[in-house]
Amino acid sequence: MKYDIVVIGGSAAGLVAAISSRKLYKDKKILIIKKLEKELVPCGIPYIFHTLGNVESDYMGIEEKFKAMNIELLIDEVVDGNIDEKKIITKSGKEYYYEKLVIATGSTPFIIPIPGHNLENVYTIPKNYKYLGTVHEKIKNAENVVIIGGGFIGVEVADEIKKSGKNVTLIEARDSLLPASFDSDFGDIAKEEIENDNVTVLTDTIVKEIYGNEKVEKVILDNGEKIPADVVILATGYKPNTELAKKMGLKVTELGYIETDDYMRTSVEDIYAAGDCVQHKDFFTGKPSRLMLASAAVFDARIAANNLYKLKLLRTVKGSLNVYSTVIGSKTFAAAGITERMAKEEGFDIIVGRAEVIDRHPGKFEDASKISLKLIFSKECGLLLGAQMVGGKSVGELINVVSLAIQKEVNIKDLIKMQVGTHPLLTAGPTSYPLTLAAEDALAQM
Repeated sequence: MKYDIVVIGGSAAGLVAAISSRKLYKDKKILIIKKLEKELVPCGIPYIFHTLGNVESDYMGIEEKFKAMNIELLIDEVVDGNIDEKKIITKSGKEYYYEKLVIATGSTPFIIPIPGHNLENVYTIPKNYKYLGTVHEKIKNAENVVIIGGGFIGVEVADEIKKSGKNVTLIEARDSLLPASFDSDFGDIAKEEIENDNVTVLTDTIVKEIYGNEKVEKVILDNGEKIPADVVILATGYKPNTELAKKMGLKVTELGYIETDDYMRTSVEDIYAAGDCVQHKDFFTGKPSRLMLASAAVFDARIAANNLYKLKLLRTVKGSLNVYSTVIGSKTFAAAGITERMAKEEGFDIIVGRAEVIDRHPGKFEDASKISLKLIFSKECGLLLGAQMVGGKSVGELINVVSLAIQKEVNIKDLIKMQVGTHPLLTAGPTSYPLTLAAEDALAQM
């Protein structure tokens, strides 16, 4: 059977690629092929362990939407293809022909080969509702849970599982939590916050072995310490799922991602790629980035869909900007751009502006929270390079303002001259707006 547009993959990138294509090309015949009957909201996965309570509460619910938009849906796995015949082959043996193909095969957990990683009750956190349903049940019956990896997934999962009354130990090899996105000063705040929830946190710590007789019993550290474990979760990152792309002869980068141009076109004509499986480049350095975010995947997918038949949406963004937010305990953490550590490693001469304010005025309102903020600027020209902040829920949107400011090449003086709308119930006061104060602090150092 032949289709005008075939999308492989049904998570964030595949979903948006298919839906955007339908909106743009109303007369095209569109097929989306995905392996699982149900898709999860990727960023919602950690919350199945307590706040949501089960895997089902994290379903995207996109299947009915495809039907309503006249997008055909096939539950199957594409295992091979022929680029000369413009054909793909599924695991069930079916063959489909395409005019345009979008590959959005995402990522899979990266497993550090620690001895014992294949024992029973050692798990990863994939975007697979069936697998995660099993993990959820095992954790319900566990007393001691050890999580290896102190990035976003590890921290969020630890925080959630602890709310269910388990003994949780979080182990990170580097000297602070969230090391890929925050400097140690903010990582230390995250550590303090999660320790306040009675999670045992071990930083600068290496796991030597996951030990057990068929089933995990304990984790052995490189200093000889033994930690009891009924369940171990490996939260050690993800790798691009590019096996299909390699089979079909698409060019893959040294880091294992599909290579695309700025319009998400691969090395093979009429084949596009989007999401975690695609090589991104850093916004400032242009170097290959290991960025894997649903927001970046959706951005890719919209670019790909708009440009399937002609270049309609010109891409002016020079690279992928790391923008993150999360909740740890009672605090919201957010970051955009590069950290102080990254800036110094890349040779940037920087200045850092800081501010601490209350996000309501006056600060006696019940939902008022202190925001701690730092902005990182180029010392030579004052260009905004990055930001990190911790505070209440308002931080989650404030970081998006900063992200746009970075993309639009805003400098210190622009932020000082920034005109803002404030309200006692919603924001910090006009006399103490956090971005302005941090910019003033930086300007004083120039």
